[in-house]
Amino acid sequence: MIRSTWTSWPSREALTRAPQGRTRAVIGRFVWSAVLVGLLWNAFADDRYALWQVAVGLAVTVGCGFAVRAFFRTTREHLLWPSLGLLVLLMTVAYLAREAGAGALAVTLWCGCAVIALERLPLSAAVPVTAAALITYAVVKGDGWMTTVITTGSLCLGGYVLRLDAEARGSGQRLLAQERAAREAEAGTAALAERSRIAREIHDVLAHSLSAQLVHLEAARMLIEREPAGEFRDQVLERVVAARSMAREGLAETRQALSALRGELTPVEDFLRQLVAGEPAEVSVAGEPRPLSAEASQAVRRVAQEALTNARKHAPGAAVFVRLAYEPDAVALEVRDSGGGHRPAGELAVSGSGYGLLGMRERAELLGGSLDAGPEEEGFVVSLRVPA
Repeated sequence: MIRSTWTSWPSREALTRAPQGRTRAVIGRFVWSAVLVGLLWNAFADDRYALWQVAVGLAVTVGCGFAVRAFFRTTREHLLWPSLGLLVLLMTVAYLAREAGAGALAVTLWCGCAVIALERLPLSAAVPVTAAALITYAVVKGDGWMTTVITTGSLCLGGYVLRLDAEARGSGQRLLAQERAAREAEAGTAALAERSRIAREIHDVLAHSLSAQLVHLEAARMLIEREPAGEFRDQVLERVVAARSMAREGLAETRQALSALRGELTPVEDFLRQLVAGEPAEVSVAGEPRPLSAEASQAVRRVAQEALTNARKHAPGAAVFVRLAYEPDAVALEVRDSGGGHRPAGELAVSGSGYGLLGMRERAELLGGSLDAGPEEEGFVVSLRVPA
């Protein structure tokens, strides 16, 4: 064996109990309970012990059970010295039990320590512990040499087979985890490819159409401006300018949606600062900024746009305060203006941008979040919170 084989621990996956079904768990508990009851009956059933001695023996047995559980935990964490200390404690208890006449309990502890040491410790530590436990067992038991050789050899072989089985189980669990990760990565790649395809379709159809509309509307505006001034001419010019503005906003929204589909969105805090540029607005960010999912990021952006549109419409000139907070398991947005507290909340359902906070509330609820909007004493506040 190479050096690493002697000094390396079994993997944590190998030392972790494998998931099992309810039926198998019930059968396992029944078998172990039957073994324990038989062991205790063999040790304490006769009249050699007083009642208090039986109680002490039961308490020691329970303590040994807790020590074994602690050993399993320390080996799972690859803690060598605590694990060795627990094995020494168990073998000492076995010697004391032998001196007290509980030979069956002593033999069980010695053999059990030999097996679990081989199964769960590095071989450089397991071999001396196993040798000490089995030598003590052989000396105390006093069977013939042939019986002793067969018994100790079987225990060593059983412990090492359990070690190999645990390693195989751990390797299987690692392979299963890698396969799941590969499948998730494959699904993510397929989703990204589909989103890129949709983005290309939108760009080739909708974005191109909106760009062409902008060109034609700009040309129409220039032609109309050459006509003599008049009421009809001014009305037509106003409609064309409004249509051009809506087409420009639609193109900007389309490009933003394309960026979201391609995963190329700018950080939310940068978007908010760009959104309020040139306006009497203040943006503050609380918490440690981190990348958000496309759905959460889009929800924050849409609600911020909608809230600012309503502030411009219903409280022109009012100061606006935008606060973005990164919470441990969510992101929160609050948009508050300093005027317009008299306007009814129902007006939020329709706004100039064409979305409406009613739709934004539905989007937030679909993401498992919430959206509240309503007047305050000195203004109007919109609050969004979505998991992220």
